Amino acid sequence: MAVVYLSLGSNEGDRQVTIQKALVGIEAACGRIAAQSSIYETAAWGLEEQPNFLNMAVKIETTLTPIALLDALQQIEAELHRQRVVRWGQRTIDIDIILYDSELIEMPRLQVPHPRARLRRFVLVPMAEIAPEMIFPGTNESIAEMLEHCPDNLAVHKIA
Repeated sequence: MAVVYLSLGSNEGDRQVTIQKALVGIEAACGRIAAQSSIYETAAWGLEEQPNFLNMAVKIETTLTPIALLDALQQIEAELHRQRVVRWGQRTIDIDIILYDSELIEMPRLQVPHPRARLRRFVLVPMAEIAPEMIFPGTNESIAEMLEHCPDNLAVHKIA
């Protein structure tokens, strides 16, 4: 059984309902949700002229391989009407694999740990809520330490 951390985000439509539907889909198709963070509202990162996001982190236990998990998550995104039009653009749902056990994965379709997680407060703040002491693979830093050194200055506000 692999322990995996995911980041969920939504800034289109009824964001909270979409995140709840994604959680149901994750539990049905990917594995048991062992922990989940609060929901946070954040300004958009990268392409800033768009609505704010709701973000959260979840810890799941899965028997799926990394690629099978990616495929299942992308299917959930498709079912929730995710469209990939503009990089970092507006979306109904975004589900990223942040950590898969302590593995370092370099594949054309998948890089784990997520290559930009350490640069994004909207990923690190929810992750620090559920796994502050987790050592980020390939580093000597915990999630909490990464958050302390994160160069991102966008506000992340807990809403639920």
